[in-house]
Amino acid sequence: MVKRLLTRTNSILAHEDVGKLLLRFAVGGLMLFHGLHKLFDGIDGIRGMLVAQGLPGFIAYGVLIGEVVVPVLIIVGILTRPAALVLSFTMLVAWLMVGINNTWMLDKTGAWAIENIAYFFIGGLAIAFLGAGRYSLARDPAWR
Repeated sequence: MVKRLLTRTNSILAHEDVGKLLLRFAVGGLMLFHGLHKLFDGIDGIRGMLVAQGLPGFIAYGVLIGEVVVPVLIIVGILTRPAALVLSFTMLVAWLMVGINNTWMLDKTGAWAIENIAYFFIGGLAIAFLGAGRYSLARDPAWR
């Protein structure tokens, strides 16, 4: 009886393309909030961090690509794999800029201090390996 219940449950939930769509919505949608904040409130904080590291301030505009353009591409399923790799790269840069000193720390609520960075980094890699799936605005699979 248990095996029959498990088999039925597995059969009902065996929709990989729906899972890929939900993952794209979660990772892309949540990252988009970060990007919209920077788009509307400015990137001066990012620019300041870069200049403090001896890097040119104009690089800060890259955050708008990694946190606005890329999440939109992931959500709609266009150029999904390259966009997901750019998202993961963006999180690697975020870790190097603000998270590296917190890698082995917990925050005040007991969560891993860089869990957001890790979530988006690993989520981006997962999407890069899985692709967009069937539910995409791109009809040509090469553009998914």
